[in-house]
This record gives sequence, structure tokens and C-alpha cells, in this order.
Amino acid sequence: MPNDLRSGRIVIVGASLAGLRAAETLREEGFAGSLTVVGDEPRPPYDRPPLSKQVLLGPVPADTTGLPMRRDPDAEWRLGVAATGLNLLAKQVLLADGESLSYDRVLIATGTRARPWPNPEEGALQGVFTLRTIDEAEGLAEALAAGPRRVLVIGAGFTGSEIASACRERGLDVTVAERGPAPLVGALGGTLSRLAALMHREHGVDLRCGVTVTALHGDGSGRFTGADLSDGTRVEADVCVVALGAVRNVEWLAESGLAAGPRGIACDAGCRAFNMYGIVTDDVFVAGDVSRFPHPLFGYEMLSLEHWGNAVAQAEVAAHNMVSPGPLQRPHLTIPTFWSTQFGLNIKSVGVPTYSDHVVIAQGSLEASRLAMVYGYRGRVTAAVTVDMAKALDYYRHLIETAAPFPPPPGAADRALTADIPIPSDVPDPKGLSHEPVVALTGHLPDRRLMVVQPTR
Repeated sequence: MPNDLRSGRIVIVGASLAGLRAAETLREEGFAGSLTVVGDEPRPPYDRPPLSKQVLLGPVPADTTGLPMRRDPDAEWRLGVAATGLNLLAKQVLLADGESLSYDRVLIATGTRARPWPNPEEGALQGVFTLRTIDEAEGLAEALAAGPRRVLVIGAGFTGSEIASACRERGLDVTVAERGPAPLVGALGGTLSRLAALMHREHGVDLRCGVTVTALHGDGSGRFTGADLSDGTRVEADVCVVALGAVRNVEWLAESGLAAGPRGIACDAGCRAFNMYGIVTDDVFVAGDVSRFPHPLFGYEMLSLEHWGNAVAQAEVAAHNMVSPGPLQRPHLTIPTFWSTQFGLNIKSVGVPTYSDHVVIAQGSLEASRLAMVYGYRGRVTAAVTVDMAKALDYYRHLIETAAPFPPPPGAADRALTADIPIPSDVPDPKGLSHEPVVALTGHLPDRRLMVVQPTR
């Protein structure tokens, strides 16, 4: 590594939101060396949240979701070529075209991809979609615009629920199949998931919970025609959207020696990657959806987090630390946040709802579909979720940051707390769900179960 951290060669693997913001921040922090950004898609970084919202409704073409640049990062863009390996000893990123890129420091921001249908032959039927990329969004939007007789959505997490909402707004019949007891239960727990189920049904969604899809069927020409469910019923449909969560893009690191696995790449609070023995590296950094990092407000458990705001904040911390000596490095301690718009409701969350044992409605009510729900764990506030009450969220963020006692203190509610006794948060085991939580607690390091260890040769 060069003595001057603001010179040398930096490679960013992942032409993503995190990759772009990191590249911009590196230049803003004074990095004057060689900067290369590698991306497996042939297009520049783009915004993903609109793909399951505005794009499916029609007014926003998928190819207009490119991310604006805060400044020109003066980088060499290697787009349309995937990274296939990382040699920590030689300090090289290996590419699918046979080339290799030497680095002094590398940032991994490879993100996630949509989890495919487990049967490849069924998943290849015409009319079966996943939703993660621009190409997938364009294909699905075109299929919805054609006016299918029914759409089947498999999985009732945030993406699946937003797709169902878009279908109903287009006037399309839609069936949602969810293995768990209710939509969004893995992210928000049992109480709010009941409101989510009510919203689905009130807007005409054929919601099937507690079932799995056992098979997808096609006609003689390979076009999707329907699916069998575990309860013995069959759904006839022209379009199927597989919304079973995300897969973190870590396979290319299998022989790297990093602590990379299904939950992501483990790193410390400064975004420095761990190797598979739990030793922190000095020249490999991680940011965005592919990262797995500790947070002191949540028991120092490692968090896997899929959200726009986290990708930006973590990328900026990683970039700062890549060009700063140890005493000037800073931790990534941003409180997780996420949001969703579906069925006319605006849902916003701060903290980690799954890190809870009890909840209480501090403002509003389920009946009014307008409320603020506060989550607690072992007597302190750990999260809050608002429905059409977003202005209250900053107050609850402060309660989380200050480890305020749970139930919330006087002034945090618009009515006597005795009217709302805390109830169990009813967060289910993710193994029993079709969808995944947006924020996942993944234990502590070292966790050898998540590491790919290659035999000695």
C-alpha cells in the first residue's frame, strides 16, 4: 500500500448505488490515484426502488432510472464484465474476460440479485419473472400492460406486496401466495402484518397465506398457465412473479479466504472485511446490500440490510476510511431505515423491528390505518414503524439512539399507555416464510457456518 492513502490504485467491484457513491466520495476526500469501477451489467448505475413502484405502474420507463452523479468520479468504467475472483495475496481482481486488475485497496459492493424459482425449467417459462434489474422490470411492465387475466405473486414481502399493489392499481386480478401467516410478517412482526393482510384483501387481492407453490405449469409452447399450491388448489394465471427475496452476490469470492457466505461479507464497523478466521483486513472494504456488519445498538449482532439509505451511508464511510489513517477512520453507525408505498399507504421504519420482544401502538390505531408502532427489546426501544405518520419517525429515531426505556416514556404517545399494554412482537422464524426481513440479524463473528472453506491443495 502506498504511504499516501490518497494515491495508488483503488478498484470498486459493483457498479451499484454503493459503488457510485463510494467513487464520488473518494474523489471528494481527495483521492487522486487510479480508480476503476467494475460492473456485470452493461449499463451505468441506476436506481432500483422505482422498479417495483413507478415503473410497474407505467408512467416511468425503466431506462430513465439512472442515478445522477454528484460529481464526475473520473473513473475507468468496466461495465458488462463480471468479477470472478479475488486474490488477496497478489492483490488482484479477476474478471470474466480473462483480465485481472491490480489494486492497493478494493471495495466490494456487488449487492444482491433476485432469488430465482428453484426449478430452473419451470422458472424459464414465458410469463415467469423476477424483479431486480432494469431488464426484468421492463419485461414485467410490458407483461402487465398487455392485460393478463390474472397475476400470481409468490412471496408477500415488500417487493411482492408492492407488485400486488401495482397490479391492483392497474385493475389486474392478482393472487398472492405466502408461506407465512401474513404479508410483511418477517419484517414487521405479527401486529402490523395483520393490517397488511387487511389492506391486501380490501383492495381486492386474492391473498393465500400458510401455503406454498409446489409447481408452475406451462402449455405446449412453454408459456406459463398456472400453479399448484400446497393446499391442493390451483391458480390459473398468465403472469407469475417470483418474489422470494434476494441472493447476495458472493459466489465469486469462494476461494478468496474472506468471510463471505449467504448472509453477505462480514466486515467491522469501519467497513473493513474479515477473512474467514475473523481477522480484519486492511485493504479490502465492503459496502451496501452485500455487507454484514456489527451495530452496537443491537447487541453487536451482525446485520444484513437491504436498503437504499444504508448503501449510501456505508459507501461514504467505506470511501472515507479507504483514504484515511487509522485514527481518522470512522464507524458506520447509521440507524437502519426503510420505506414502502403500497395500497395507498406509506410505511416507514427506523431501527430493527426484528430485534424486539414487545410492541406498543404509541400513536393512532390499526383501525384508522394510521399509526406509530414502537418496538422494544428487554426494556429499551429498538425500532418504530409508522403508517401514514412519517413525521413522527425522527422522534422515535432519537429514542432508539438514546436507548430510551420501553414502553416509551410520557410524551411519546398521544394517549395513556395503560390503554395499550405492550404485546409480544410476534416475529417469526424466517425459515417459515416466503419472504425475508429487510433487516436481518445474523449472529456474531466468527460464524464458520457462513464461510466457504476450500480444501488444501
